[in-house]
Amino acid sequence: MGLKAGIVGLPNVGKSTLFNAITNSHVEAANYPFATINPNNGIVMVPDQRLDDLTSIFHPKKKINATFEFYDIAGLVRGASKGEGLGNQFLAHIRECDAIVEVVRCFDSNEIIHVDNTVDPKRDIETINLELVMADLETIQKRIDKVANKARVAKDKLSMFEMDILTPLYNALQGGLPARSVNLSDEQKQYAKVNFGLLTLKPIIYVANVSESDYANVDACEYYQVVKEIASSEGAQAIPVSCEIESQLSELSKEEKEMFLTDLGATESGLDKVIKSAYKLLNLRTFFTVGEDECRAWTFKEGMLAPQCAGVIHTDFEKGFIKAEVYTYDDIMKYKTELGVKEAGKLRMEGKDYVAKDGDIMHFRFNV
Repeated sequence: MGLKAGIVGLPNVGKSTLFNAITNSHVEAANYPFATINPNNGIVMVPDQRLDDLTSIFHPKKKINATFEFYDIAGLVRGASKGEGLGNQFLAHIRECDAIVEVVRCFDSNEIIHVDNTVDPKRDIETINLELVMADLETIQKRIDKVANKARVAKDKLSMFEMDILTPLYNALQGGLPARSVNLSDEQKQYAKVNFGLLTLKPIIYVANVSESDYANVDACEYYQVVKEIASSEGAQAIPVSCEIESQLSELSKEEKEMFLTDLGATESGLDKVIKSAYKLLNLRTFFTVGEDECRAWTFKEGMLAPQCAGVIHTDFEKGFIKAEVYTYDDIMKYKTELGVKEAGKLRMEGKDYVAKDGDIMHFRFNV
C-alpha cells in the first residue's frame, strides 16, 4: 500500500544502526553528524507467525510476507525549524512519511559523541518535538492568515470549517503540544491530514536505544523509564531496543538468531516489535490468500470493505468484484483443510458490504 515510517532522531543516537538492522542493509553509520545525508529507504517483511502456520498446512511453492517501508532520515539538530543543519530537507522528508519512529539515546559511551555532549533522553525528545511543533506552528499561522478574514467577514463555509480546526491546533502548538494531542473529530482530523501536512499530527513510536548490558533488564534502566513515561503521557508507545544487539542479530541465520534470543531470554527481537508496532500504528491489518502456488499476506487498512481488499491484489479484482469466499485463520488451524472448514460450515460467502477483519483468508470471485 506504499505506507512508510520515517526513522528520526538527533545525530549519533543509533538511527542508521537501527535502520541497517531492520533492513539488513549497510548504509553509512559513522560517528559524526549528518552521516546520512539523503533518506535511505528499505522494504522490510512484517513478521507473522500466522503466515508460517498457513505455509505448514498448504505447502505452497512460495511464501510472501506483508511488507513495510522504513526511511532513515538525516539527524536533526536544534534550530532545524529555522533551517539549521539540514533543517528544511529533514522536515520535508518527514512530511513524506506516514508515521514517525523517534530513536532516543539511552546509553552512556565515551566513544560515541553526543551532539549536546551529555545523555539526556528528556532533553533530546523535547529538542526534536519542539522543532516539529515550531515547523507546524508556522504552517498553521500561514493558513490562518489566509482564511481568517474569509471566515469572519465573508462567512465562507469552508473557511469557517477550517478555522474550527486551525484554532485548537494553533493553541496546542503555541503551548508546545503536538497536533495529535488535539481532540478533533474524524472528519476534521482527516481534513487536517490531507490539507495541512502537519508533522506532529503523524502517529509516533519512541525507540529507546539502550546498552547491551541494560537490554536484559530494561526496567532498571533509568534512561528508558524517562522515555517510557513521556510516551505514556502522549498515549504513544516506547519500545526498548539495543541497536548494537539488533545489528548482530541481523547478521545471523534464523536458527542462530533464535538461539541468541533464547540466551537473552527474549521471544522476539526488539526490531520485530518495532516493525509490528509501526504496522499497527497506522491501523494496518492483514488478510491472507492461500493455495498450492503461494501463501501470501496482504496489507489493508482497518475498516476496508471486501472489494477494496480485492483491489489491493489487483484493481481489476475490485472493479469486477462479485463475492468473497471467507474463513478465518483460527478455523483453518482447527480443521486443518479447506474441506474441513467448509464441512464445519465455517466458510462464508460475503458481498460488497463485508468489512474485512484481521486474519481473514479470502478468495475473490470477480468478472472483468
